[in-house]
Amino acid sequence: MAETLRRVLGRAAGPRENTAEAELPLLLLGGPGSGKTALLFAAALEAAGDGRGPILFLTRRPMQSLPSRTRATLDPLRLQKIRFQYPPSTSELLRLLCSAHEARGPAPSLLLLDGLEEYLAEDPGPQEAAYLAALLLDTAAHFSHRVGPARCCGLIVALQTQEEGDSGDALQLSLLQRYFPAQCWLRLDAPVPGQRCLRACLEPGGLGPRAEWWVAFQPDGEMTVTPLPTPAGDSSSNKCSNSGGRP
Repeated sequence: MAETLRRVLGRAAGPRENTAEAELPLLLLGGPGSGKTALLFAAALEAAGDGRGPILFLTRRPMQSLPSRTRATLDPLRLQKIRFQYPPSTSELLRLLCSAHEARGPAPSLLLLDGLEEYLAEDPGPQEAAYLAALLLDTAAHFSHRVGPARCCGLIVALQTQEEGDSGDALQLSLLQRYFPAQCWLRLDAPVPGQRCLRACLEPGGLGPRAEWWVAFQPDGEMTVTPLPTPAGDSSSNKCSNSGGRP
């Protein structure tokens, strides 16, 4: 689902262009407070405006407030298409995913999971992480089968990372990257008075150009996005580049 985030960050308009890029499952990575939930919610709003099926947004607890303040956030028709569910534990999340084939009604066009690290913390072993990742992909594939051959159900999963993780964290991340070939890394940038700033670096898994943006959140939650130049020949997919300054 790199194309969905590219549309959110690039403010692109018009029809989808890269079907293959749109289908790749994407891992949204960043430290605490790096804007993962805000971008995940923005992706839900973007997909809700495509005129396709509903959006399934899984998170451990309800949001206290809408994380981004845009015209789309205030659109009741888009908000109505986002179905929130709150599995409180790993076992409940697995139960929900395993029962997806029994659900009635229109199949989701986008499956979102926020806070994957909280579920993995209950069962931190590599086998458990691989099973959950595979089940997420299988659920998205099932929804894709239901919506028809010309469409697919996208998958975006947000995972909190640490600046200095231990070897277990690195092994877990390496394992998850095998299941999610497209990744978007978020890194907090130097603060600006009254704003929370970060860099977003999108690596779409080899199906499109790497891109980078500077993102600022105002105190009221409004998000502004500025594209940054990507150095020629830079194909790094594990971190945002340190080149270039704030606009």
